[in-house]
Amino acid sequence: MSVLQSLKENYDQALHRDDVKAIVVTGAKGKFCGGFDITAFGGMQGAKIPQPKPGFASVEVLTDIVEAARKPSVAAIDGLALGGGLEVAMVCHARISTSSAQLGLPELQLGIIPGLGGTQRLPRLVGLAKALEMMLTSRPVKGEEAHSLGLVDAIASPDELVNTARRWALDILEHRRPWVASLYRTDKIESLGEAREILKFARAQARKQAPNLEHPIVCIDVIEAGIVSGPRAGLWKEAEESRGLVHTDTCKSLIHVFFAQRGTSRVPGITDRGLVPRRINKVAILGGGLMGSGIATALILGNYPVVLKEVNEKFLQAGIDRIEANLRSRVKKGKMTQEKFEKTLSLLKGVLDYESFRDVDMVIEAVIENVSLKQQIFADLEKYCPPHCILASNTSTIDLNLIGEKTKSHDRIIGAHFFSPAHVMPLLEIVRTEKTCPQAIVDLLDVGKKIKKTPVVVGNCTGFAVNRMFFPYTMAAILLVERGADLYQIDRAIAKFGMPMGPFRLCDLVGFGVAVATGAQYVQNFAERTYISMLIPIMQEDKRAGETTRKGFYVYNDKRKASPDPELKKFIQKAREISGVDVEPKLMKLSDKDIVEMTFFPVVNEACRVLAEGIAIKAADLDIAAVMGMGFPPYRGGIMFWADSLGSTYICSRLEEWSNMYGGFFKPCAYLAERAAKGAPLSSPEGQAKSRL
Repeated sequence: MSVLQSLKENYDQALHRDDVKAIVVTGAKGKFCGGFDITAFGGMQGAKIPQPKPGFASVEVLTDIVEAARKPSVAAIDGLALGGGLEVAMVCHARISTSSAQLGLPELQLGIIPGLGGTQRLPRLVGLAKALEMMLTSRPVKGEEAHSLGLVDAIASPDELVNTARRWALDILEHRRPWVASLYRTDKIESLGEAREILKFARAQARKQAPNLEHPIVCIDVIEAGIVSGPRAGLWKEAEESRGLVHTDTCKSLIHVFFAQRGTSRVPGITDRGLVPRRINKVAILGGGLMGSGIATALILGNYPVVLKEVNEKFLQAGIDRIEANLRSRVKKGKMTQEKFEKTLSLLKGVLDYESFRDVDMVIEAVIENVSLKQQIFADLEKYCPPHCILASNTSTIDLNLIGEKTKSHDRIIGAHFFSPAHVMPLLEIVRTEKTCPQAIVDLLDVGKKIKKTPVVVGNCTGFAVNRMFFPYTMAAILLVERGADLYQIDRAIAKFGMPMGPFRLCDLVGFGVAVATGAQYVQNFAERTYISMLIPIMQEDKRAGETTRKGFYVYNDKRKASPDPELKKFIQKAREISGVDVEPKLMKLSDKDIVEMTFFPVVNEACRVLAEGIAIKAADLDIAAVMGMGFPPYRGGIMFWADSLGSTYICSRLEEWSNMYGGFFKPCAYLAERAAKGAPLSSPEGQAKSRL
């Protein structure tokens, strides 16, 4: 608000001075304005900062002073003009930008809507359909596209930007260019009937894509109010609705995720030592399978030269083909030019031996999850790689100390755990052991940032943070099914909650082989709290392996569309007999709420252990790990944030109740029980153990 207050005061001065004929609004240091200070929302939500009265900014300042001024104003835009920044620019009587400027209204990403007139002015400048797309997807446009849309009036080079805007403002004053108030333009708005059809379609799409979210619908309603009742009425409705949305759970959750994501790269005792990341000139990858080729794709897209090693020509060619296919799909989608495709692919070199490893700065091992094979590879790497080279493993479950057992290089061994597909999924788990040196962590954090990943630094244990937190997820679902719950209802309830898919559909996607192999790791390491079922092994005997064999928990057609399989009942019955459990009528009639809680509370329980053991530095890191690694809905704030919205006491009492009925799988851990006894949140810093690393 201080920026708008200052804008108002400067405008008042400029309007009263006779020597000022016209006004140019621009930003300092090549940046126009990145939008509203998001930290202020937290203050408003906690009532620490008073909310301005409705309409003060959008109606009183921007519309009645700036837009209605008797002196013309022109926005000179370089860098970012996002959110409130673009709304201020749209109030001006013309806009000039550089070709690289980015203009957009990304407020919906934070659970709110544009609150300074954006819902009214953007449709009048670019047309209703494009305005809806820009707001509902939160995607900005570059200067050139903004010009072709009519959002900006001209493009100028950064050096000439302010001068061009000055001349334009004086031209408006001299009537050589039109003096236009964006709010009252009608030439881009469709007829009322047509507009209503467009809005109806947008509503249907929003409900389909985000059935649990209200704010996209509110945004569409506010736009409609301006078209039906006039732009000024639209401004007042926007002001009123914006005020209410700031206090919703969705907004609080999304703002938490926004800051938590930016906080993952701050690691106490590591990033506060003043260490500078070393330059990584060349990276080697061992293994060209799905993971290895995905990691290689991410690295070459980040402009890193990559050496890909495989055991024979056939596997090597298959790996290179996968990488090429990943890049081709970007060309096909218009995200990459043919020239850029060729340049990016030229950064890749395929090899069958270690000769090219003598000058690499980092190696990422991405072979199958086999301990002795990985140990042999790391012993070889120590021989062939230079002494400064970081030795990373993409293992998803195996203890790094075990992998590096046959080496003397424990200080440079680190986990670089990507999620599949590695060139698409945004999370990178950086796993440190007690011996990993801080420099290696700082270097990998820098690589993560350059390849556009969100890195989360975690400790070394079976499953690390994401897989360990979520190992009870499928187990809980199977426990329910063996006791009579409907498998397909479980998947529907979990998808309705906001996950990309339910646990059984996910099992089919990753494949039964992976599910059994990782499950075995947990049985071995956490025997007292794993639920052992023979359901998947029984299904494997029937030659089912998931989506790849077109049969798993679902059956799949040629287009990979999943359908329920009535044959499943016999496998479930057999597994039930082996487990020695009976069908419970109560579990056959579970509500969606009960399904969500019985599936996710064991995940919360394990997340508490991960936190208490110091595997994760802070609860917010686990929230980001859940959102970006497992697709937990961001509008619920992440696993721990969501748990705190329900309360530790409630979660603990439910787990105790189920533990008494179904055994140790549900037993609350000490950390959760302690927090519940105090009625304290799970995420609070004083409840977290000091990291043991």
